[in-house]
Amino acid sequence: MTQKKLTHFDDAGAAHMVDVGAKAETERVGIASGSITMLPATAKAVKAGQIGKGDVLGVARLAGIQAAKRTADWIPLCHPLRLTGVDVDLRIEGNAVKITATVRAFDRSGVEMEALTAVSAAALTVYDMCKAIDRGMVIGEIRLDEKRGGKSGAWKR
Repeated sequence: MTQKKLTHFDDAGAAHMVDVGAKAETERVGIASGSITMLPATAKAVKAGQIGKGDVLGVARLAGIQAAKRTADWIPLCHPLRLTGVDVDLRIEGNAVKITATVRAFDRSGVEMEALTAVSAAALTVYDMCKAIDRGMVIGEIRLDEKRGGKSGAWKR
């Protein structure tokens, strides 16, 4: 196995933003997922719409979409991208909210970070909206599931 060079470091080891100006604009897709586990009573309250702050899953979906659009503001070396679509799916399974984000762009850099950021923000929003009744919630298993496009091609977990 050949060792790959980390692209966010120059020859002296200093962090820098990669120049993507010479890369071709292609369709890019990133899919990430994660979850937030909670007490069964909390999951039941979310499902029944009985959380005092409002529609937990709807607000978390919007937070995920907004976060994907603002990833370059959160992650210092990410490029601002022209996203063409963001879908954030939240569903209750048992005592957890499962989150999947699909991000699409036609650009020079991949959208993996945008998908991961969308999942993270959605999970944090669920926590924020439910913390009054359950401070022991656990956010976990945030991961990239798939990416398509660009020079490196497709990758799937």
